[in-house]
Amino acid sequence: MAKYIVAVDQGTTSTRCMLFDHSGGVVAVEQKEHEQIYPQPGWVEHDAMEIWDRSQEVIKGALNAANVEAGDIAAVGITNQRETTVVWDKNNGKPYYNAIVWQDTRTDRIVDRLGKDGGQDRFRPKVGLPLATYFSGPKVVWMLENVDGLRAAADSGDAIFGNIDTWLIWWLTGGPDGGSHVTDVTNASRTMLMNLETLDWDDEILQTMGIPRQMLPRIVPSSDPETWGNTLEDGPFGEAIPVCGDLGDQQAALVGQTCYSVGEAKNTYGTGCFMLLNTGTEPIPSESGLLTTLAYKIGDRPAVYALEGSIAITGALVQWLRDNLNFFEKSADIEEFAGAVEDSGGIYFVPAFSGLFAPYWQSDARGVIVGLTRYIDKNHISRAALEATAYQTREVLDAMEKDSGVELKALKVDGGMVYNELLMQFQADILGVPVIRPVVSETTALGAAYAAGLAVGFWNDLEDLRQNWQVSKTWEPQMEDSRQKKLYEGWLKAVQRTMNWVEDEGE
Repeated sequence: MAKYIVAVDQGTTSTRCMLFDHSGGVVAVEQKEHEQIYPQPGWVEHDAMEIWDRSQEVIKGALNAANVEAGDIAAVGITNQRETTVVWDKNNGKPYYNAIVWQDTRTDRIVDRLGKDGGQDRFRPKVGLPLATYFSGPKVVWMLENVDGLRAAADSGDAIFGNIDTWLIWWLTGGPDGGSHVTDVTNASRTMLMNLETLDWDDEILQTMGIPRQMLPRIVPSSDPETWGNTLEDGPFGEAIPVCGDLGDQQAALVGQTCYSVGEAKNTYGTGCFMLLNTGTEPIPSESGLLTTLAYKIGDRPAVYALEGSIAITGALVQWLRDNLNFFEKSADIEEFAGAVEDSGGIYFVPAFSGLFAPYWQSDARGVIVGLTRYIDKNHISRAALEATAYQTREVLDAMEKDSGVELKALKVDGGMVYNELLMQFQADILGVPVIRPVVSETTALGAAYAAGLAVGFWNDLEDLRQNWQVSKTWEPQMEDSRQKKLYEGWLKAVQRTMNWVEDEGE
C-alpha cells in the first residue's frame, strides 16, 4: 500500500520536492535554485527547460534522500509560482521564448491599450482582476505580438500556453507523446482569461486580446479523481504514478492551512505578504482594491472562492534595515533590537518604497518615518518596522471584511516571519483575533499534497486534513481596545503622509 504523497513546489527562485506521510508530516525535502534572467529593466524571465530539469532533479533527490521506492507513492501534486507564462511547441516541447515571470512589467503598454475602453476594471466583473502587468493574459499577447512565427504557430494549433503548473504536468504525463495539457481553476483564475462564474475561458476576452482558444489548456479541478495521466516509467519517478493535484502557490497555502470554512484566512509572511480569505461558493466582487480569485475546487463539488490582498514590503523592510542601513547582521536579529524597547516611541514606519499596494494602489506614494524625536534610536525604528507588517495586514483584512461581510475568526500564518514572537503577538493585538502558527510551516507544498491525496483516496475528506493540522503556537490578543484603536488611528494618519509624493513619475 502506498505510504506517501509527493508535492512539487515550483517557486519564483527555486523548485522543491517534498514527500508527506498520512499525518501530513514531512518525510523528505530536496530543493534547487534556477537562474533569474533580466534582459532589460523591468523584464524578468526564466528558462522553462531549466525549470523542468530542476524539477526532475529534486524529485529524484527527494526519493533518494528518503530511500523511498516509486511504488510507495500514491499520487503527485503540483504547486507553482502563479502568472508566470510559457508558450511552447506541442510537437517537441521547445519553448518559443523564455517564461515571462509574474514580476515582469513589459506588458504595461498592452495593459494601457486594453484599458482605453473601459478603464482598469474593464474585465473585473468577469475575472475578478484589474488590468495589470501581473497577470498571464497580457504576457501571452506580448509573445504573440513580438516572437517571430508565434502567431502563425498559435493559429495552426502547434503553439500551446500554460503557467508553470501546466508546463510541468504536460512533461510529467508524457510531453510531446500525449502529455496532458491542463490547468486548475486557481491558476486559470490568474490569467485574466477565465470567467469566474462559468469556470471556463471567456470567448469575448480572448477575442479582445487576440488569443486563440486552441492555445489554452483544459480547466480542471484542483483535486481531480479522474487524474490527468501518469508519470512515465522513463521519467524522474521511474514508474507510473497519477498526477491529480494542482494549485497556485497562495491557494495551496490556504488548503495546507485547512482554511475550508467561510471566514478562515491565512497570511503568508515573506518578502511581502499574501492574504487569502475563504468567502465560500459565490465570488464576491471587491470594492476595496482586493482580488476576487478561486480558492480551490475538489472534484465535482462546487468551487470555493477567496478574496486576496497583497502587500509589497514586509520582510523586505527587515532586509532593507539589514543591508542598506547595516542595523544588524542577520534578519532574525531584529527581534532582539525591537524587544529592547517597550514600544516604538511614537514613530511609524510606512514602507511605501515603490508605492502602496492593497488596499490603496497608490503608485505615487513613497516611504516615510513619522513622529521622530531625539529620543528615538535604532531599537525603536526596528520595532516600528515590525509593527508596519502588522498594521498593513490589519488594513487588508479590514478591506476583506468590508467586501465580504465576513468577520475574521482567527488568522493562520506561515512564512519566514512567523517565528518572530514579538511580531506575532503585536499582530494578534492589532487585529484583535488569535494568530495561529501550525506545526508544519511548509503549507504551500502541503496544500498540493492534500489536493493530490484527496483525489486518490489517500485522505478521505477535508475533515481528515483538519485532523492533520496541528497548532505550534497561538498568540491571543492582549492589548486594551482603547490602545489598539489609538495606535491604528496613528498608522492610518501616517499612511496619508506617504501619498502624492511623486508628482511626475518621469522625474
